[in-house]
Amino acid sequence: MARSINHNANTGALPDFRNFGILLRILLIVNGVALLASLLQVTVIRALPAQFTENAALVEPLLILSLLLLAAGSGVLRRLPYAIGIAAVLAIELALTVALHFATRELFFVEAHSLPRWLFIVALITGMLLVYFDLRGRALSPALAEARLQALQARIRPHFLFNSINAVLSLVRQEPRRAEAALEDLAGLFRASMADNRELTPIAHEIELCRQYLDLEQLRLGERLHVEWHTEKMPPDALVPALALQPLMENAVYHGIEPSDKPGVISINIYAVRDRLHVVLRNP
Repeated sequence: MARSINHNANTGALPDFRNFGILLRILLIVNGVALLASLLQVTVIRALPAQFTENAALVEPLLILSLLLLAAGSGVLRRLPYAIGIAAVLAIELALTVALHFATRELFFVEAHSLPRWLFIVALITGMLLVYFDLRGRALSPALAEARLQALQARIRPHFLFNSINAVLSLVRQEPRRAEAALEDLAGLFRASMADNRELTPIAHEIELCRQYLDLEQLRLGERLHVEWHTEKMPPDALVPALALQPLMENAVYHGIEPSDKPGVISINIYAVRDRLHVVLRNP
């Protein structure tokens, strides 16, 4: 299955239950639901604090245990396919509800036949929270926001176009096959630059675009440009924002290689650690 940088463009993603903001939102939403239920249960407003305290005493143990367990297993849950992850979260919540029901029913005088009602309430609130975080993640996804930003920034510089055309023209008579390959690389770069870049793309495709770009720069820079790729630990199907790498390469050439008359090395190291993809680029 394709992996992405904290986000999958085609399916939903479970929230990171280790994130403080996520935990705080869950606490506020669940307690807000408890407060709303308390408002509906009382007939006079002065009875609200006592009713809310009673409801909170039932809700908080399950809520705290759920958050602790989900935070501990967040790494495993987020690696599961989305549908299986949802089923796992629901199973955890329902299992905790059953366990706490039998463990605390005498303490809180909970009726035995109320278990199905609690299971329904827990499943409903859990489902609503998962839908909320999924919609919020899709709307505010850092990966997709970065993809849009890179699409704006990745317009190929005019000087690169003119230099590439001049380099190709110098090859047409002497090395026609190499000139043809260079034109194909140039066409591929412009095709990628002008495409709809809102979706994520495999890292292997981005690397191929970078190689095309560097091959074109090699025509005019010659021995001044040396490139070292380190992709042995890279998952080739990892998903990244479209045109995320090529602007970095262009920047490395423009600021690191072009100003110097001496040969320079651009080093690209791409590797994965757990569910994160790391790209380390070095230039003179």
